[in-house]
Amino acid sequence: MILTILISALAFATPRDIAISRLLPAAPALAASMWPVLPTILLGAFCALVMLGLSLVYTDLGTPYTAGAIAAVTLAAAYASHVRLRREEALLQIRLVADTAQQVLLRPLPSRLGGIEIESLYVAAQAQARIGGDFYEAAETPHGVRLLLGDVRGKGLSAVGAASALISCFREAAYDEPDLTGVIQRLEISIGRHSAAYPSQDLPERFATALLAEIPRGGGHVRLLNCGHPPPLLVCQGEMRVLEPSEPSPPLNLAALVEDHYHTDTVRFAPGDQLLLYTDGVTETRDHTGEFFPLQEWMRHQKPMSPHRLLDRLHQDLLRFSGGRLDDDIAALAVRYPKSRPLEASSGP
Repeated sequence: MILTILISALAFATPRDIAISRLLPAAPALAASMWPVLPTILLGAFCALVMLGLSLVYTDLGTPYTAGAIAAVTLAAAYASHVRLRREEALLQIRLVADTAQQVLLRPLPSRLGGIEIESLYVAAQAQARIGGDFYEAAETPHGVRLLLGDVRGKGLSAVGAASALISCFREAAYDEPDLTGVIQRLEISIGRHSAAYPSQDLPERFATALLAEIPRGGGHVRLLNCGHPPPLLVCQGEMRVLEPSEPSPPLNLAALVEDHYHTDTVRFAPGDQLLLYTDGVTETRDHTGEFFPLQEWMRHQKPMSPHRLLDRLHQDLLRFSGGRLDDDIAALAVRYPKSRPLEASSGP
């Protein structure tokens, strides 16, 4: 509207030979990118009235040609506005579906499970994305608090589908299986069945790294089963440790190609200790020089804080380190054994 008024004022104020009025058809064309259909048409009609007023001042202005151009542009702009609104509505519906899918797959975790403080972080690399191949889950079971964090190799809907299958399987197996080896074997079967049921071009590369953790009733230690995943970090009495597996276990969906052997490590986990589980999107975040984010060094400099504050600080520092652009999906779980009271017994499902 401001552009139309400006063009109209210049058309009346400037000499005839400049013909500023020929710019009037541009107004409804620009309006189509921002306005709904009816206001766009009304603006076109206003431009036509302005052209009619100019024709009363300049009889040789060529009003029929310019008026025809305004009418044609207005009709085209109205149609473009209609198409834009339809696409925006479709995009909104897609984003609502994606939000719902994320709430189902990567549902928010309670701040406490079995007396353990816990917090999750998930960041999609693409600005419009909501879910990806990184996944996490936590459950309070008769065997203690069990955690799952993983990363499906591959992109797109196939990776999301595989992550969904693994999360759904874990939610059942975490309650049923007495040890972590049984849980991981169930996950191996699940991703294998999913890959067979939904073949795709990236099938040869469709595997998942995964990390299982179990904090049993009464606490005192944490059991870890690492299937090709980045090692978790443990802060114990002010010292940071990298919990590398003592024996390697194969990533999910690769057990048929390598030795099917899973090994569980047990590590002390006492009141005041904090555990950080993360996907490789964290450690592979780069700065403008190509250097990787120094997660271990970063963790060493963090003072004791709640899991929520720790992950919030991690997210902010990753954005600062990368210049505001994250090139990979990121998932992380922070777990702390609070000093205030002993670990509560799990009540079971």
